[in-house]
Amino acid sequence: MSDETPRLHIDSDWKAQAQAEKERLAEKEAARGASGGRAGGEPGEGEMPPADFRGLIMTLGSQAMMGLGAYGDPQTGRVVIDLVGAQFAIDLLGVVEEKTKGNLSADESAELTEVLAQLRSRFVQVAKLVAAQMQREMQGMPGPGGGGDIAGSIGMGGMSAGMSVGGTTSPGGLIMPD
Repeated sequence: MSDETPRLHIDSDWKAQAQAEKERLAEKEAARGASGGRAGGEPGEGEMPPADFRGLIMTLGSQAMMGLGAYGDPQTGRVVIDLVGAQFAIDLLGVVEEKTKGNLSADESAELTEVLAQLRSRFVQVAKLVAAQMQREMQGMPGPGGGGDIAGSIGMGGMSAGMSVGGTTSPGGLIMPD
């Protein structure tokens, strides 16, 4: 047995190959950055859009729209409504608006104001429809069109009848927040 600790031997060819690969990746990234991904600046398939202010606003806006029934459950096709989650996303956008006041470009400020106005209006519309449907169900009355379907009422015409809202199931299949 020897007291000698093993010594690390790095092959100079390996170092050269690693450096060449690093340079190729840097050139590829620079070329992609210069072209903006694909034509028109859109990210390619499997690529993420740039992490910028517009991306933040669109992400929070999409989250709010999801909670307001813009997307159906892919497995059931039913409209999914989460008013609490939608309100939270809208409130977060309001915080962004408040905290960035005076620090945005005119375009950014206008876009944020427009997104918030549309989301708030849609929230009120959907909340009223949900409340009306819940009241009809509690009274044992059918919803609009006779089937209790608010999908068409909130612009989800292609969605199947029925609606989900957050947590436990109520009479008629409506899922209510806990």
